[in-house]
Amino acid sequence: MTMEIIRHSEWKDTKFTLHLISQILGKIKLERAQQEPQWAHVTLPLTPSGFTTGLLFEKEHVFQLDVDIPNSLILIHVDGKTESVIIESSKSIRDYFDEIFHKLQKHDLNVSINPKPQEMAYKQLLNEDSTPLLYHKESALKGLRLFQEAVKEQTKFIGPLRCRKVKPALFWGTFDVSMIILPGIMEPFPEDKIIEKAAFDEQMIEFGFWLGDEQVDVPSYFVLPYPFINKDLDGTSLKPEGAYFDSALSEYFLNVETIRSAGVPQKAVQDFFHSTFDILSGELGWQGCSNYFIPLEMKPQNTE
Repeated sequence: MTMEIIRHSEWKDTKFTLHLISQILGKIKLERAQQEPQWAHVTLPLTPSGFTTGLLFEKEHVFQLDVDIPNSLILIHVDGKTESVIIESSKSIRDYFDEIFHKLQKHDLNVSINPKPQEMAYKQLLNEDSTPLLYHKESALKGLRLFQEAVKEQTKFIGPLRCRKVKPALFWGTFDVSMIILPGIMEPFPEDKIIEKAAFDEQMIEFGFWLGDEQVDVPSYFVLPYPFINKDLDGTSLKPEGAYFDSALSEYFLNVETIRSAGVPQKAVQDFFHSTFDILSGELGWQGCSNYFIPLEMKPQNTE
């Protein structure tokens, strides 16, 4: 991990702007992507320049929305034609909302979304709040590089596994990049909550990377089991040194400053994924997990 670490406090306004924009893209994808378990259909894959809805369909049209951070643009591709919306300070989320949907309608795309943000403390409607937002491209690029490095390490772990999985992508509600391993054991969520009932209806282990908040300033990797486990799971098998389990949150954490101090940062991340998987799959009583790690019958790649 050689890129610069950026703390939440160093770019919170820019991060907030990107989070709100991701809500618009994510909600458009929610309306047009084929439904999948664990909300996998609404995630936003990362790209070299930012994140994207991926290919979507509306009647006879094909379209896609991209956030292009190096060029400070939201790109709207419809049937081979591209429109753009500039990302800049002083614009409000209502401005972005209006411009995006005006350009979609210009191409006869009649997509509507619920403008209420999801999984955010922010409660203003996306199509009504005219508060000017801040945006700093260089800070956004640093945050993007952290996300990209996390996806690289997540993919290295989950890619070869012989199991059902949700591959790494941006979950725009919580604004983290995460992947999920599922053994096919149904476990309905006990409360009547719309998001959670679909997210947590099977046993799973989520491996994610989160950019921090007002309480936790340093970006961190996390691992969350479902069903939740609210007991002490720290132990000698947990790696690397500096990783820990928060029993109140039912999550393991490893922050990027601890990773950077490791002799081989990439190994520290992989040790974290492997050790937490071993501990949690054992706690959940999953059977046959050794089959997940049977080597692929393929020529090894040089991916470093």
